[in-house]
Amino acid sequence: MKGRVTVTSPRTAAARRPRYPASREIDEQTRLGEVYMRSLLRTQFRLALFVCTVLACVVLGLPLLFLLAPDLRSADLMGVPLPWAMLAGLIYPLFVVGAWLYVRQAERNERHFEDLVERQ
Repeated sequence: MKGRVTVTSPRTAAARRPRYPASREIDEQTRLGEVYMRSLLRTQFRLALFVCTVLACVVLGLPLLFLLAPDLRSADLMGVPLPWAMLAGLIYPLFVVGAWLYVRQAERNERHFEDLVERQ
């Protein structure tokens, strides 16, 4: 029976290429840095597009609602016409909530990006 033999590469003492952190790639605007930045920008753009789409659907959905249900146009809510009450009571608070959620998610995306860059 033969004993174990250790096999090693003759290049074990070869100089290794220094590993650059991803933040340096971004700072030096290398191709890899551009890929990282494009990834972050694409994520933030998708988020902005989603928030704008949701808000646009609500804003454009109200006139459609009043077109399809004409009885709602003449309804009053505490002496205020329902369309005006919905604009004041639904649209503006929805804009504020949408903006708050957008900022919160955008900051979360940036934290994930920062974690990704620091891990490299």
